[in-house]
Amino acid sequence: MRRQKKTTQSTAPMRQPKQKKKKTILLFCFLLPIMLIILAGAVYFAKLYATAQNAVDSSYHTLDRKKEIEVNPLTETTSILIMGIDDNDSRELGSARTDSLIYLTIDPTKHKVNMISIPRDTYTDIVYQDTVYNKDKINAAYVKGEEQATIESVEHLLNVPIHYYVTFNFDAFLEIIDALGGIEVDVPITFSEQNAAGILDQIHLEKGLQTLNGEQALALARTRKIDNDVKRGERQQLLIQAIVDKALSVGSISKYSNAITAVGKNMRTDLRFDDMLGIAQTGLDGKYEFESYVFDWTDFMLGDASMVELYPDSVDFISHRLRVALGLDIADERDTSDYEFQTNGLSNYYGDY
Repeated sequence: MRRQKKTTQSTAPMRQPKQKKKKTILLFCFLLPIMLIILAGAVYFAKLYATAQNAVDSSYHTLDRKKEIEVNPLTETTSILIMGIDDNDSRELGSARTDSLIYLTIDPTKHKVNMISIPRDTYTDIVYQDTVYNKDKINAAYVKGEEQATIESVEHLLNVPIHYYVTFNFDAFLEIIDALGGIEVDVPITFSEQNAAGILDQIHLEKGLQTLNGEQALALARTRKIDNDVKRGERQQLLIQAIVDKALSVGSISKYSNAITAVGKNMRTDLRFDDMLGIAQTGLDGKYEFESYVFDWTDFMLGDASMVELYPDSVDFISHRLRVALGLDIADERDTSDYEFQTNGLSNYYGDY
């Protein structure tokens, strides 16, 4: 039974101001594709090209699943699920939960990207091999069946298809950022956090614009002390933007090569190298326009665990927008330029626990 919560802890999904929507091409992939857009403009560097191709080849990993919709990512709107996991052993990807989940749709003809972060504590059905299991935090799907279970669970939650996936290890954050010589980030608040080795309070950051190394950026991406799980996803998106900006400003081919190598050993994907490079090249005609969404949500306790509930009407709204982008739904009044979504605040679980 749905119950209405009297107060809310969330903000409605909203469009970013127009001046912030124009972002550098290929924000949609965290790591290797960021390097590939640079490669697309400098393909005559044969050594760099070979390094990137070898990195993708070593990271290629297909899943035993039937895709409902086959697409050509060079000409058709394509969806990608980005999975970030917190696992310290390079390429040993089977023991962790997903620490971040970002779903994207990329339209290479209209140069439009839609992006939504899914909070790791989202309470939802866990789906694996077309079987719906018990409800749990969505990050538990990776424990159930790695990428395949995570993909099926996200498809079930959002009612959208996932054409491709990219899984990366957070170790790549350290190596990529250090290989690029650090990134410039506006840190929102002064805080202390553990380092990559798990030693408490080894990383201390002051509020304000500054250059972060890999360890510091990872601390900012992972900390849960300064805000909530939803804001954490937004911070991770800002770090992606900072990586893109720095990658495009770095002039050293050796830095690109080191960064690409770092990505390759910390990533799995079912995107082929030619597809990645082709998508990157679609941005040479002009910049992509980005539409970022944020779920309306509440939290509740289940036993001793804190869960995030995404308000059902918020999920429906964002699902509709994504499905319209993919050509699966017909646009309606919710897609007009002046439409502003506001949740009704109805909760499925808050009042039951």
